[in-house]
Amino acid sequence: MGPLKLELKSKELEAIREYLKYEERRVIRRANILNCLHLGYTSGDIALILNVDSKTVTNVGNAYLEEGLESALYDDERCGRPIDFDDDDKSRIVAMVCSDPPKGYYRWTLDLIVEESKKREIVDDISREEIRIILKEHDLKPWQEKMWCIGELDDEYIEKMEDVLDVYKRTYDPRKPVVCVDEKPVPLISDTKERITPQKPGEVLKKDYEYERNGSVNVFCGVEPKVGVYINKVTENRNGQEFTKFLMDIEKRYDYAEKIILVMDNLSTHTDQVIIKSIGEEAGNLLLSRFEFHYTPKHGSWLNQAEIAIGMYSRQCLGDGRVGSYEDLRDKTKEWNKKANQKATIINWRFNKNKARKSFGYKLDYVDAEKLI
Repeated sequence: MGPLKLELKSKELEAIREYLKYEERRVIRRANILNCLHLGYTSGDIALILNVDSKTVTNVGNAYLEEGLESALYDDERCGRPIDFDDDDKSRIVAMVCSDPPKGYYRWTLDLIVEESKKREIVDDISREEIRIILKEHDLKPWQEKMWCIGELDDEYIEKMEDVLDVYKRTYDPRKPVVCVDEKPVPLISDTKERITPQKPGEVLKKDYEYERNGSVNVFCGVEPKVGVYINKVTENRNGQEFTKFLMDIEKRYDYAEKIILVMDNLSTHTDQVIIKSIGEEAGNLLLSRFEFHYTPKHGSWLNQAEIAIGMYSRQCLGDGRVGSYEDLRDKTKEWNKKANQKATIINWRFNKNKARKSFGYKLDYVDAEKLI
């Protein structure tokens, strides 16, 4: 039988590098097998190099060709022990992972999440694989980088958090669209040498390790999560004038709306005074009247669904981060907006006030009307 040939996508190769850093031994072995197959080694050579059975190499390669990367790396869920955690259990685990890890740990790992889930009595028992599936559902990878942190749960934090969660719970109304806004600094980095593109199966994209920095720019991100509308705009900076122009773009996009419900963080450039100073009192007040503003609490950026949209934009549009010029990034962003809005990918937000109270362990002095319904 001839050598099994396959060609992995660049994002799959990047995922494999992460698996090799952080995943369990079995997954690392399978990731190494896929990497070797991608590089053109035969099954026999791979079996010898990695000290595995040649049949294992073939099985992993076939699993990738038939069902993709996840199936090649992980076994199917075993019968007899289905994942039966409800949304409440899952939301409490997600909330825990999205807070600081226990003292003495820099970041969350699968083993630590399993341990803390049982220690905090979120669940009686849970496996690494079940944790992995829950995190995958919410696009969380805490072993790659430190996740957002929860601020001090004082009255102001709770009030703003629950206000934003109330906004997310509103029934969809096209006359009052809910739009989340955030911003992302993007360094401009260009290759010093031309990249070598693959010419045949088994070859990979080659780029020189040297690069050139060309300063940085800003990207404003707006998303209407319930319908999958994405509004990203590249600007030279994020000052009050640029932010005001971005609000004007959003207002124009929703010129039919009675009121635009805006969720964002409370930066110094996000104030009425800055907007009025940018375009004058009359125009500024007219623009402000088109919006209803809701602010996330300090250290509460995780409540802004624009964070999720920025993650999508970063992975799909920025890729390895090497975009050399303002014009190039602007053109790429416009094209990404176009395709993202054609797909209209909605954000399925499930975290609500009751789950927040259970996850963070606080109670309000007054009776919540929701509990009486």
